[in-house]
Amino acid sequence: MPTQFIKEFIKKESSAGILLIFVTILALLLQNSFMSAFYTSFLHTPVEVRFGDLQIAKPLLLWVNDGLMAVFFFLIGLEVKREVKEGHLSSLSQITLPGIAAVGGMVVPALVFILFNRGNDFSMNGWAIPTATDIAFALGILSLLGSRVPISLKIFLMTLAIIDDLGAIVIIALFYTSELSTMSITIAAIALLILLIMNRMNVAIKSAYIVVGIILWVSVLKSGVHATLAGVALAFMIPLSSKDKEGNTFSMAKEMEHDLHYWVAFIILPLFAFVNAGVDLKGISIEEMAGPVPLGIMFGLFVGKQVGVFGFSWLAIKMGIASLPKESNWTLLYGVSVLTGIGFTMSLFVDTLAYNDTQIYHYADKLAILLGSFLSAIVGYLILRMKTGK
Repeated sequence: MPTQFIKEFIKKESSAGILLIFVTILALLLQNSFMSAFYTSFLHTPVEVRFGDLQIAKPLLLWVNDGLMAVFFFLIGLEVKREVKEGHLSSLSQITLPGIAAVGGMVVPALVFILFNRGNDFSMNGWAIPTATDIAFALGILSLLGSRVPISLKIFLMTLAIIDDLGAIVIIALFYTSELSTMSITIAAIALLILLIMNRMNVAIKSAYIVVGIILWVSVLKSGVHATLAGVALAFMIPLSSKDKEGNTFSMAKEMEHDLHYWVAFIILPLFAFVNAGVDLKGISIEEMAGPVPLGIMFGLFVGKQVGVFGFSWLAIKMGIASLPKESNWTLLYGVSVLTGIGFTMSLFVDTLAYNDTQIYHYADKLAILLGSFLSAIVGYLILRMKTGK
């Protein structure tokens, strides 16, 4: 991947990370002030779309979580497809270290959560919450150090986070799917087949893919499978190389990825953070924060993530399977490993799936995500700052 592309990508992600911090603080202020009633009513604003007998009626919160986040996962799918075909996931040597680190960063946090919550079936639904990494937030913190952090470590973190997102997609598909509707699944399968035929026939009309993609999203939404997976499925069907009417070669997938990046980074993810990070601190007690679910999330993100990522990386390097990123050292690698504990938006998203967005834990689960993420951000930044010395 060209160095210029990496720099542009990191620049976008770092700016988005700063914006995420701002909207999170804003949501917390609104929820815990005289504006709390306004904030709550905004989240539950009814939004309805009807086409004949087909009706989709949801509060604004769920339109963001089920609709706009499908666009986010569509972008992830496009990134994964490009990386697999010609980027950092295209060769074994490039994928080895971040791939092994990503596995550790998913397995160990899940085990930490399970350690706290084993024996409670409902609580165990949240085992995947601390396995996520927020790429925008993590790269945003890393970018504060500028050129003092070698580009190889930024690529390591970016690749690890992409693999982490791919793992999240698999987890959602396998473990967070409700009872299935046969008719909706059938319509979704037909839509996917049409998209595949369009891809094989080299159809180069974006609007055609978008129309069939909307049909796919609606059918998946009604099927019981989480609607965000429709975004990933659609992304995998977008051609990486096409020809226009004049016979000129272009990449529809890359064009869509480029066009969507700003919308996702500066509108969709901040809006998601705004509607999900408004934790009511007034209703949270020390006893609730000391419960197994909040502790499993906090320790999973702050301890499990760094132990999993750094531990698996250390083993891979010591066994000769991989090598340290160029111009880095063990301390810098450890600092970046701590940053992977910034779960934030992805952890909040999995939390809404795990507990159906209920308030059974009185926001303690969401506050645990914020605390674990911010602790990882602060400690990771301080480690890297002290090591770089400037």
